[in-house]
Amino acid sequence: MNYGSCCDGSREAPEILKLFKALVLVISAGVIPAFAQYAGPAILSRGEAPAAMSAPQIDFRPYLEVTGDYSTGLAGVTVNQQGDIPNNSSFGEELTGGISGVHSWKHTVLGVDYRGSYRHYNQQTYYDSSDQTLMLSLTHQFTRHISLSLQESAGMFAGASGLFGLPQTIQFDPSSNYVPTTDFYDNRTVYLSTGANLIYQKSTRFSFSFGGQGSLVRRRSSALYGVTGASARGDVQYRWTRSTTVGAMYSFTHYDYTGVLSNAEIHTATLTFASRLSRWWEITGYGGFSRAESTFVRTVELDPAIQALLGVTSGSVVAHNILYTPAGSIRISRTFQRGVAYVSGDRGITPGNGLFLTSTTTNAGGGYTFTGLRRWSFGANATQYWSNSFGNIVGRYDTLSGGFTATRQIVHDVHFVASFYASRYSSPDFSKYNRPVYTARIGLGFAPGDVPLRIW
Repeated sequence: MNYGSCCDGSREAPEILKLFKALVLVISAGVIPAFAQYAGPAILSRGEAPAAMSAPQIDFRPYLEVTGDYSTGLAGVTVNQQGDIPNNSSFGEELTGGISGVHSWKHTVLGVDYRGSYRHYNQQTYYDSSDQTLMLSLTHQFTRHISLSLQESAGMFAGASGLFGLPQTIQFDPSSNYVPTTDFYDNRTVYLSTGANLIYQKSTRFSFSFGGQGSLVRRRSSALYGVTGASARGDVQYRWTRSTTVGAMYSFTHYDYTGVLSNAEIHTATLTFASRLSRWWEITGYGGFSRAESTFVRTVELDPAIQALLGVTSGSVVAHNILYTPAGSIRISRTFQRGVAYVSGDRGITPGNGLFLTSTTTNAGGGYTFTGLRRWSFGANATQYWSNSFGNIVGRYDTLSGGFTATRQIVHDVHFVASFYASRYSSPDFSKYNRPVYTARIGLGFAPGDVPLRIW
C-alpha cells in the first residue's frame, strides 16, 4: 500500500472542498433574484429612500400615547372682533395610536406607517380635531428584470403637527409625494397622494422607469382652494461605476384647482445622479429646468367709461403666465444601524397652500432619528420653505418648521414621551401673514416590544 499517496490525498481534500464551495457561490451569484440585482445607491428622482436603510423585516408594532398639550398661535379661517386674524392659545389633551412595520416575502416588501389622534383643547374647543396620517410602500418583483413599486400617502389634519423625516419602515422619501406642509390656517384639510413606478432592469448597468402620480387636496373652508393633480414621468439610469449611477428624467404635471377657475401645467427635464460614498453614506439628486404655464381668472376694475355704460365696476379676465425656472433636488444621508441622519434641498413648482395657487418653492432641511440607545429614542428635523406665488396672488410667503421628539422606556412596555413642534409663517409682502405656532406635548406611551418606542 502506498501510504504516501494516501496522505497526499488527505491533504488535497480540504483544498478541493474549498474550490467546490467557491464554484457554488459563483453559480449562485448568477441566479440571485433581480430583487438585489441593482444594489446601487438610491435614486432620488424615483423617490427612493437611502439604500442603506433597507431592512429585511421590522415587526409590525402598535403603540398608544396619552399626552397633555399646550399650543399657541391657533387661527381659524375667520377674524376676531377687532378684525384681525385670531391668535389663540390653550392647554389640551391628546390620545394617539398607530402601527408601523415592514415585512418581506420572497418577491414582495410591504411597509406601513399609520398614526391617528384625537385632540381636545380646554379653553378653545373650536379647534378640537381628529388627525390621521398613513404612509404605505409596496414593492413587488415580477421577473428578474421587472419590478413595481407603489407609494401611498394619505391623511387629514386641522393644524400643523410635525414633519415626516425619513421613516425607517417606508421604502420611499415622503418628500417625493405631494403632502401639504405649509398650510397657514388651523382648518380641516384632507389629502391623498398615490404613485406607481414600473422599473425595467435591462442589465446590471441599464434601467428604465415609467411612473405616474395622482394627488388630491380638499380644505373645509370655502375661502381656501383645493387642488387635483396628475403627473407622468420616465427616466433612464446608467450605473457608471459600482458606486455611482447617472441618468436623465422627464416629467409632466397638471393641476386643477377647486373654488376658482385655474389650472397649471409643468414640464420638467433633469439630469440625475446617485453615489454611495461608503457603506453608510449616500448622495443623490437631480438638476435641470421646468416650464410652468398657469391660467386663472382674475377680477379687474373696469374703465370709468365702461362703468358708466354698464353700471358695473369690475369684470373678469383670463390671465396666462409662462415661467421658466431651475428645478432640482439633493439629499445627503448617513445611515446607522438603528437610524438615519440627512440634509436635503429642493427647488420646484408646487400647487400652493390653499391661499396661494401655483408657486415656485425652494426648501432646505435636515433630520436625525435614532432608536435603540438602551432605553432612549429621539428624533429631530427642520425645514425652511421659500415660496413665490405667480398664480392668483403674486407675492412671497415663507415657512420655517421644526420639531423634536424623545421617548424613554420606563418599564418593559411603558414609555415616557415628550415632543416640541414650532412653525413660523412670514412674508415680506403681506405683513399679516407673520405668525408663530408652538406645540409642546408630554405624557406616557405604550408599545409592546423589547426595544425603545420607535420615533414615528
